[in-house]
Amino acid sequence: MISVDWRAVGGDVAAFLLAASCAGCDEPGILLCPSCARELAPTPREVETPQGLRVRAALSFDGVPARCIRRFKGEGETLLARPLGAALAAVLAPVVSSSTWVVPVPTSGRAFRARGYRVPEMLVRRAGSPPQRVLALRARTADQRGLGVGERALNVRDSMGARQSGGGAEAVLVDDVVTTGATFDEAARALSAAGFHVVAAVALAATPRHAGFGGDSSETHRRHDETRP
Repeated sequence: MISVDWRAVGGDVAAFLLAASCAGCDEPGILLCPSCARELAPTPREVETPQGLRVRAALSFDGVPARCIRRFKGEGETLLARPLGAALAAVLAPVVSSSTWVVPVPTSGRAFRARGYRVPEMLVRRAGSPPQRVLALRARTADQRGLGVGERALNVRDSMGARQSGGGAEAVLVDDVVTTGATFDEAARALSAAGFHVVAAVALAATPRHAGFGGDSSETHRRHDETRP
């Protein structure tokens, strides 16, 4: 007998019903108009975290991409995961092999209960790769918004741990938005401590203020704990 994930189906139906206007420009009656869909075409750029980890991002977190990501994360419009996942695939697929572990940055329990889905994991699936839930949050952290680069790094230090040993396996880290890089650095530390070899880090989008297109150095408008809304 075929098993149906009715929760997932219900989430997509609810997202469709809520989509009264284009996520990018508010054109009525469509989830994403052709013009805004073109704005989600990948424009990869590379940014660097405070610890020197290079992160490849598919989009800039501004304009139409930022509005679409906010609708996906904040308003439950999960149908947007498909075009956003397609953009992520442009930077994820080239660094994934059959032996690579694709590891999303973990979502807090609070954020998962609020949404009913884990944003990085859903994006990874829509990008065509199976996510490996290796990392978990081990400590609560303050909201990252409003914190500087150093403050963010201190805020997330030692907040993650791995659920299992890597035994030298190669891993690619994935997150939705990179702002200062503190979350990526902590995730990479936790994976390395567990015996994984982090070979790449990718994000759906990077904030424009990030180094690489006019700013400091990396992480997200959100996060950890909630911290990761």
